[in-house]
Amino acid sequence: MKNNKLIVILGPTASGKTDLSIKLAKKLALSRVDGFGGVEIVSADSRQVYKGLDVGSGKIDKKEMAGIPHHLLNVANPKKRFSVNKYQKLAKKAIQNIQKKGCLPFLVGGTGFYIQSVVDGIKIPEVKPNWKLRKELESKNTEKLFLMLKKLDPSRAKKIDAKNPARLIRAIEIVTATKKPITPLQKNPQFEVLQIGRKKSPDELKKLINNRLQKRIKGIIGEVKKLHRSGLSFKRLEELGLEYRYVALYLQGKIHYQEMIDKLQKGIEHFAKRQMTWFKRDKRINWVSSQKEAERLIGNFLK
Repeated sequence: MKNNKLIVILGPTASGKTDLSIKLAKKLALSRVDGFGGVEIVSADSRQVYKGLDVGSGKIDKKEMAGIPHHLLNVANPKKRFSVNKYQKLAKKAIQNIQKKGCLPFLVGGTGFYIQSVVDGIKIPEVKPNWKLRKELESKNTEKLFLMLKKLDPSRAKKIDAKNPARLIRAIEIVTATKKPITPLQKNPQFEVLQIGRKKSPDELKKLINNRLQKRIKGIIGEVKKLHRSGLSFKRLEELGLEYRYVALYLQGKIHYQEMIDKLQKGIEHFAKRQMTWFKRDKRINWVSSQKEAERLIGNFLK
């Protein structure tokens, strides 16, 4: 059914997927292609869901949106963890509401597990938070958490972001509660999906990451200061991803400025590689290097 279609625009950080999604959405909205009444975008970014995480997360602003409605930005309090279960429910609801209006939904982002949760309709174990266990685990570094998970659930350890303490803790929490491995995940796809990946060479991506970092670093430092003043602890800031982690360490005097820049550059590059490792497992993704290629794929998909 035409009103069950979903287009995913994905890619590693700094690859230009947001810019591509806006250009495609504007073109489709103007052409009123195949009877769709416009395009609306649902974000698939694990940090852009948080209020106040704007510059560091690369969140699109009102001007950049160019009149295209966006969903799932600024829907969570950064003091609290936001689960993939919650994301999946909100994303599905947003997509279905867009479809009911006769519009075409785009799912845009770089958080692989968020995207997979929607595309494949994966059933995620619903385990309530174990606050006592979390407090105990929060005292451990990511290396120790990863080793714990590897021992408890080797299969999940192979696929998880080993540098993300929140995800490691949640995975340990689930396997501890259920007494069995998290994998394999059951799937129940609900949408007819076209996945488009923004392709960049490693050298191109490295330059794009560097340019974006140099352009945004002052803004990120100001943002982290503001978040800390608003009551967000440095510990929590360090959990919110690379930009927030290393700027928080810099503001605490634990690392100097150039060390912060160097660690950020390398850290973001490694993060982009991990994203690509995740995406490359999905052979359904159509990788494009130009807008025209994407337009051709979408045209065929909407026929």
